[in-house]
Amino acid sequence: MSFTDLMSGKKTVGKDIKQEDITEFYYTYATSTFPPDYQRYRFYVEDGVHYFYHEKREGEHWPLEEDDITVCGTKELTEEEWNAFFECLSGGTVQKRSDDVVDGDAGPWFYLYWKNDHGDLQEYRFASWDDEKAFEEFCIRLMNR
Repeated sequence: MSFTDLMSGKKTVGKDIKQEDITEFYYTYATSTFPPDYQRYRFYVEDGVHYFYHEKREGEHWPLEEDDITVCGTKELTEEEWNAFFECLSGGTVQKRSDDVVDGDAGPWFYLYWKNDHGDLQEYRFASWDDEKAFEEFCIRLMNR
């Protein structure tokens, strides 16, 4: 961990947070505010099995609720897919949740949870915009398989 990351409380995925420690990751992006809709991807571990969940919500009101889900699905991930997911996140950092200029906008918002995270460092940032786009493309491939 770099001195800057240590002082800021950031942790790096792949260095400070190992693959086997990840328990959950959320990606949420609001693609429109009127009419409202959003896409969510969730990667998680349950009883030692890795899963990918996706949902799209669309409606004519805010906030969108469970009844507004128009497309969703859960898929069990292969070892190769879980490794590819981890590669997408590697090099990115988690930091303390904070108010910033993107709060209240369309996002995307990313949250990573891992064993012993103590609930204080969960806001994820990709290492680069290219890594974020590669992650989105990976999720689309998973949805369509």
